[in-house]
Amino acid sequence: MGIRTYRPYTPGTRQYSVSEFDEITRDTPEKSLTKSKHRKKGRNNRGVITCRHRGGGHKRLYRQIDFRRDKHNIPAKVAEIEYDPNRNARIALLFYQDGEKRYILHPVGLQVGTHIISGPDSPIEVGNALPLEKMPLGTVVHNVEMTPGRGGQIVRSAGSGAQVQAKEGDFVTLKLPSGEVRMFRKECYATIGQVGNIDVRNISLGKAGRKRWSGRRPEVRGSVMNPVDHPHGGGEGRAPIGRSGPVSPWGKPALGGKTRKKKKLSNALIVRKRRKTSKRGKGGRQS
Repeated sequence: MGIRTYRPYTPGTRQYSVSEFDEITRDTPEKSLTKSKHRKKGRNNRGVITCRHRGGGHKRLYRQIDFRRDKHNIPAKVAEIEYDPNRNARIALLFYQDGEKRYILHPVGLQVGTHIISGPDSPIEVGNALPLEKMPLGTVVHNVEMTPGRGGQIVRSAGSGAQVQAKEGDFVTLKLPSGEVRMFRKECYATIGQVGNIDVRNISLGKAGRKRWSGRRPEVRGSVMNPVDHPHGGGEGRAPIGRSGPVSPWGKPALGGKTRKKKKLSNALIVRKRRKTSKRGKGGRQS
């Protein structure tokens, strides 16, 4: 994947960059694998905004992705590589030998015409799906199941991959993209390879309108609001927030505050927590 930049003919193209889409082989989706998608725009069932800064954006069709990979021991041919507006990764269209068609996430190195397969006895090749217990140590995987048979739930975004680090008893230890080291049941399936479209993180939107195309409305800093609108608001000029740390519009700790439940049952499966992220408090950057 390459990145295309533009000369600054307009203010919007000065920092504008887009993907070259050179890996895409088909422009229109498979009709039998698409369905309409009602976008909630941040509203609940009463029409009240419960998630701010959402709405608008280009209309989309949802592509039904096979995250389960439960069609075992039936070879499939990679027919097309397509763009999916609902995710930052590319998707691959599979033609199975029995005539069925399915979409999967497109991993790095999977070419059109390649044959892939899922099942416990599948070879260790990019695009094949196997139980974690069958993976050699050091294998990079994606689309990892957290509950056997439920389908892949994590390591699905563009450029992400988890590494098999250890096997012991009924569990396999993976190092996740966040740096967290966690144990999974050995029966959980995963797909070999790293998710494609790695350079997506290098793309610059270039203008606010492009954010609106994706359905994101503007955000406003709390410090420039009035006191009635945000705890950070008020004061003369650029006033400090007047608190020991930043908070949300509803007074809860923000920018680094922990939200995970301390007694969550899956805490017992975490070998090492994810790497710490810095947060900005009253005194500037903190670790």
